[in-house]
Amino acid sequence: MNAAANFPTLRFRVPRAPLALGNDDVFGPWAWSEIARLPPFSRAEDGRAPRDPTVARLTFDDEFLAVRFDCTDRNAWGTFTERDAPLWQEEVVELFLAPGLEVPRRYFEFELSPNGALFDAVIENPDSRRDTMTANVDWNCEGIRWRVGRVDPRKNQDWWAILVLPWRAIWDERQGVRPTEWRANLYRIERLRGEDPEFTAWSPTFENPADFHQPARFGVLSLGPRSA
Repeated sequence: MNAAANFPTLRFRVPRAPLALGNDDVFGPWAWSEIARLPPFSRAEDGRAPRDPTVARLTFDDEFLAVRFDCTDRNAWGTFTERDAPLWQEEVVELFLAPGLEVPRRYFEFELSPNGALFDAVIENPDSRRDTMTANVDWNCEGIRWRVGRVDPRKNQDWWAILVLPWRAIWDERQGVRPTEWRANLYRIERLRGEDPEFTAWSPTFENPADFHQPARFGVLSLGPRSA
């Protein structure tokens, strides 16, 4: 039996917080440090502790889902600047997301690079295989907001990235009430020059070489009920 079969499906209860957009990395009457964080990422291939840690936090309200990544990085870099460039070829943080509890065959992919470039797409992945997977990169998440910065603006080192996703862009309410359970995984690719790249994840996929597109390894994000 392989490591993935012995590894439980990870679950995380996303705390609710009011989101008032427009204040850089603070989106309400709270600071991100007050928001519960996921456990630190582990190496995607084997679940071991990473060389360069990443911490993620999530919160939501009736209108938005917000995600923040904090990345320990000795040399944060990127050359892509256009939307939907192949950011995964360099350094990046990523969120894969799908409604419901079933192993998704269709999910959203969002990526941010250290220099603020965005990638967003809809993935069709019926067999969890690269040869049958397709990506609709023409899809743009309507109303998405994002922001990227350095912990010390004078240095290209530790960095943070924030995604704010409008629910209306990723859930059609004509389908019914928005689910309170979502399958998701969060990732990071770190490419320090002169060293092997490091692929890390909230829920390791146990694929070697690393492969993030393993929907069965997505964890579960649990959201509270809507406001009355």
